[in-house]
Amino acid sequence: MRNKALHFGLILLSISCSITKEENVGKSIITNWQGDKQSAISITYDDGTINQFTVARPIMNKLGLPGTFYIVTGKVEESAKGKFIGRPKEEIIQETASVKTNADNFFERASLIAYTGMKDAVQYNFDAHVLFDAGKTTEAYEVIDEAYQQVRNSKLSKVDNMVFDNNPEDTTTWEQYKLYTTEGHEIGSHTVTHSGLSVLDEANLLFELEQSKSDIEKFLGKKYTFSMDCGFSPRSDRVRDYVHQVYPALRSHMLEPYIDELDDLDERDPGKSSKEYVKWQRNPLTDVSMEVMKSWVDTSIAHDNIWLVLVFHGVDGIGWEPRTGADLEAYFSYIKEKQDQVWVATFADATKYVRERKNAKVGSTLKDDVIVVNFSSDLDPEVYDVPVTVKTYVPGTWRSATLTKKQDDQLTLTIQKDALGSYVLYSVLPGEAEMVLSKKV
Repeated sequence: MRNKALHFGLILLSISCSITKEENVGKSIITNWQGDKQSAISITYDDGTINQFTVARPIMNKLGLPGTFYIVTGKVEESAKGKFIGRPKEEIIQETASVKTNADNFFERASLIAYTGMKDAVQYNFDAHVLFDAGKTTEAYEVIDEAYQQVRNSKLSKVDNMVFDNNPEDTTTWEQYKLYTTEGHEIGSHTVTHSGLSVLDEANLLFELEQSKSDIEKFLGKKYTFSMDCGFSPRSDRVRDYVHQVYPALRSHMLEPYIDELDDLDERDPGKSSKEYVKWQRNPLTDVSMEVMKSWVDTSIAHDNIWLVLVFHGVDGIGWEPRTGADLEAYFSYIKEKQDQVWVATFADATKYVRERKNAKVGSTLKDDVIVVNFSSDLDPEVYDVPVTVKTYVPGTWRSATLTKKQDDQLTLTIQKDALGSYVLYSVLPGEAEMVLSKKV
């Protein structure tokens, strides 16, 4: 009797599941990630040092992986160089002899210091930035006072072409950067000089952001002015507010309330976040083991909402915290092995996808053996140009399906199955309004 009851219960469960699946027929959703992958990974580089392009880039090209390279535009020939914008420098320097640095003059003085021609001037700017960013304002003021005392005792020289981290080996040209974009890579801004933005006044901060953007647009096109990141990763809300006035996306800080951001200093478990998306930024520094780096990939795959953003700097001895080419070969090969579960995308493309998914509306109507899918989005299709993946459930009797976007644009789709029933996957661009799914005969 017990076996018969169990058998009868299984039959009822089967019928219940069948009904549930049929109820889903005609329903459409946009998947979390392109291709209905489990997670996304963006491989990014800071500073634009030469081995990123001569060592890392060929490895990525061989494996078919796109990367995002944030470059210091002032290092590139034909670009605008760094400069101080404001009052005559001699006037500012003279004032420092009688007026201590305070909240009223700090940003102006910190903006000028790197252009005073004094030995270690750039270091003073950086030290003030670090202290100010950490909330140690009094100590930051004292650093600037010390710096100007040195300036007043020094013979000044003209340094309007100052660039931070200006390695003599960094000789990449705009023509080369243009070629790299045709390979699928993103080139983005890392400002003009890689200055400590947290301590710049408005005029000099905007110059760093706007001039870098202008040069990238001039030489590479508007497409590559979408995302940027600041030197030294400032944690200042003031800097972030200025950046978002100039660029649609900032790698170190997103504005979306549905994204939980875990930066490189945040050790929370990304899998325990309650947000719809988790942007998990990790820095593969020199002393981080390959085992730990691979575990980041595995953790992202174990969930369906994690966007792993990797931030590399030096490569093969050039740049800060360098990884070897052999390290990159091994790590990127591991990511490639997981590509059936992971969508590897530039930072711009991943950002666009998430925003497109959240902004778009998709609906379906079922009639006979035809499903009409309506898609709408308020985003500018000229900027938001990344195809999203739509998942539509179809009748279980279908063995194949035809997708029609336009009268002469038809595509045969493979039927797949999950716990909710039979479905098809297909790509839709913002701006495409209506599609028709039909049973292929």
